[in-house]
Parts: sequence; structure tokens; C-alpha cells
Amino acid sequence: MVKQFEDSELIINKDGSVFHLHLKPEQLADKIILVGDPGRVQTVANNFDSIECEVSNREFKTITGTYKGKRISVQSTGIGCDNIDIVLNELDALANIDFNTRTEKHNHRQLTLVRIGTCGGIQPFTPVGTFIASKKSIGFDGLLNFYDGRNEVCDLQFEDAFTKHMNWNRQLGAPYVIDADDQLLKQIAQDDMVQGVTIACGGFYGPQGRKLRIPLADPQQNSKIESFVYNDMCITNFEMESSAVAGLAKLLGHRAMTCCMVIANRHAKNMNTEYKNSIETLITKVLDRI
Repeated sequence: MVKQFEDSELIINKDGSVFHLHLKPEQLADKIILVGDPGRVQTVANNFDSIECEVSNREFKTITGTYKGKRISVQSTGIGCDNIDIVLNELDALANIDFNTRTEKHNHRQLTLVRIGTCGGIQPFTPVGTFIASKKSIGFDGLLNFYDGRNEVCDLQFEDAFTKHMNWNRQLGAPYVIDADDQLLKQIAQDDMVQGVTIACGGFYGPQGRKLRIPLADPQQNSKIESFVYNDMCITNFEMESSAVAGLAKLLGHRAMTCCMVIANRHAKNMNTEYKNSIETLITKVLDRI
């Protein structure tokens, strides 16, 4: 039986675009670069040889164009895994649902998604300026726990070792561990990015162990994270989107990974706020390799 996506489930605007992104199916490329900051969309697109379309709504901005013969869309997501839930589901809908019949297409269209972002390094070998490709991501956000098939795509043994090491508080959402697409990771990371384990946090302050005026529920959280080792892998960095990108992509049948530039090192307690020029090197690497 063919599934019909109801108006309340798949929301299509009057102009035929998807609800939040305001994109139409024909405006989406198979290769997609995800960035958090809408302003960084233009930074990426400045490298394009030609621009096909530019669409904006709220924090979601898209430019589709060509780079060295490759058709690429660059899409801003805003901050956080909750926004990734919107972006990944709507990108997949554009690719794999017929908007005229509101039914799933017979032939699956696989997207290639690379998130370019910034992060905080938490090991001595991830100083400011390091490029980190997330081989694995640990989701503190709990997003993937709302979807069927979560256990089939996650590394359950890694999850078990991590929660035991952390003495995980059950009041928090269960963390999930998800791998990047292995082929895409090799294609993008090559030999000049650290392949690490990234924690995607549900916030910038408390969830990442920062304390301003509110005390932390677990003051030892970051020291436990720094000391965790599993199968010779340690946790390298904090950011806020990688787990949802990798997890939703895997459930939807797409290829995805995250690579970030370290702009703060929590171990060394230093920060580079003037990073915007430096990240252009990472952008160029990804454009050349995607």
C-alpha cells in the first residue's frame, strides 16, 4: 500500500516549496554542504563558478551553484540538533517524496552531506586551528532516540562503555553513538584532518561543562570525558550538530559526516574569536573533495 503523507506531516507552501527551508525539489543538488551560520553560506558560495538559486527563510539560507563542474547546495542550519531534525528531514523530503502526489518516490535518491563547522578541542593534541573529522559522534541531544531503527544504526557497545564511565545521570537523555559514512570520511578527511570522536551537546554552556552563574549538575563531567578511552579512541571535541547529521542521514539512507575547525581548546583554556578567515581553508578542502 502506498503511503500518503498528510498535509500536517509534510507541510508544503503554496509556491510548492518545503515548509521551513522554502526550497523546491528542483533547487536541491545531490552534494550538500551544511553550515550553522547563515552568513557562512555566502562565504562558501563565494567560491562557486556560477549561482543557480538563492533562498532564505529564518535561519535557513540555501545557495545552489557549481564549483569546478560539481553542482553543490550550501545550506545553513542554525545552531543545534533540533534544527538538524528540520533540515535533514526536509532535505530528504525534497529528494525522495513526490510533492505532487505526496507519496514516496520509487527510486531512492542518495544525498551526500558534509557539515563544516567550528568546535572546542578537549585534548592536548587538538589545539586551536586543528581540523577534526568526526569518525564517531556521541549525541547528548537525545534526538535519535525518537526514531525507530536507532539501535540498528548506533554503536551500542561504545554507548554502554561511555555511560558506565560517566556514571550517566538517568535524568538526562540517553546518549547515542553514531558513525560517519566511512567512504565519505576517507574522501574528505584524507591525511590532514584528525579523525576523532565528537560529542554533540544540547547546549553551549552547561551541557559543555561551562559554568557561569548556574552550578553544574556534574562538576566532573569534562574531566571524565577527557579521560574516556574505548578501543584506543578518545573524545576529541565538542560541537552541537554532528550526531544528528550522521544519525538521521544513516536512517534515511544518505552519506554524511562532519568536519570542524577547533576555535577553543578546553584543556588549554584558550579561544580564538577571530577564526572566520582561517575557516576558509577548511571550506576549500571540502569543496575540492566532496
